[in-house]
Formats: sequence, structure tokens, C-alpha cells
Amino acid sequence: MATNDATFTVPGLSVEDGHRVGELLQIRLHALNDLQLTLKHAHWNVIGRDFIGVHEMLDPQIELVRGFVDDLAERMAALGVPPNGLPGDLVARRTWEDYSIGRATTVEHLAALDLVYNGVIEDHRKDIQILDDLDLVTQDMLIGQVQELEKFQWFIRAHLENTGGGLRHEGATTEKDAAAKA
Repeated sequence: MATNDATFTVPGLSVEDGHRVGELLQIRLHALNDLQLTLKHAHWNVIGRDFIGVHEMLDPQIELVRGFVDDLAERMAALGVPPNGLPGDLVARRTWEDYSIGRATTVEHLAALDLVYNGVIEDHRKDIQILDDLDLVTQDMLIGQVQELEKFQWFIRAHLENTGGGLRHEGATTEKDAAAKA
């Protein structure tokens, strides 16, 4: 598989800037590929009360995130940067750990997934800021993705919110800690 950048990018961007945006998108691509696999893992391993509701709630999000991955990969190709969707590259370049929850209750998975969403959304938002000076078209794509990711995180949090407006796993810094607190 060729991994060389093309000698072109989209009109209006320098080749250097287009390739810089494409490289930025590579990590977003890996993050979203990881997210959709993590969501599917939770979908298969969730048990207990509210099982069917949570099990079925995850499928549309998985499909949406898969679409985001495809959009990012196609944008990268348009920018002249070949997208890499291989698992080895994802593992080698990611800055986060594997999802740490196996078979667990709905609230345990949802609390852990809330932390996963925090990481993906925070990183998307950082890149949105960087793109403000580089490429507004790509920035707009990430803004739309964040809007949908935040909406789904709200769905997750609705299962975890207590009557005082707090989250059951408030203060948790790891997925296992979040699951234990939930």
C-alpha cells in the first residue's frame, strides 16, 4: 500500500497546509475508528437492567461514527494524504489506552463510555481550534461531528445523572473507576 502524500491538495490551500490538515485528520480517523469498535464491544458485552435499551441505543451511534470515519478518510484523500485505516497504525499512533471494560452492567459501560467520549470530543475541539487558521471546510466537518458526538454523550449521561444533576461517576479519571462508581 502506497503511503506517499500526493503532490497536490484542494484548491485554495498550499500543498504543505493541505498535507498538514490531512495528517491532523489521521489521528481523528484513528480515534473514531477506535470509538466505533469500542461502542460495538460495549454493545456486545452490556448486561443487566436496561440491557435492550442500551444495546439498541448503541447501534445507530456506531453507524454514525463509521460514517464520520469515511468522511474523514475521503477528505484526507482529497487533501492529497492517503488515509491509513490499518489497526497496526492505529495502535502505534494512538495516545489513549484500550477500553478497559469487558462484560459489565449497562451503567458500568455507560460511565466508562462517557469518559471515552470526553477524550474524543476534547481532541476534536482542539483540532477545530487549529483548523481555524488552516482550513475552514475541514473545521466545519469536525464541528458537525462534535455536535453529533455531544448529543450522543448526552444520551449516555441521561442514564447516569442523579436527581441533583450530577453524574454517578463524577470525579472518575479512568474507565474502571467510572464503572466502579456507577
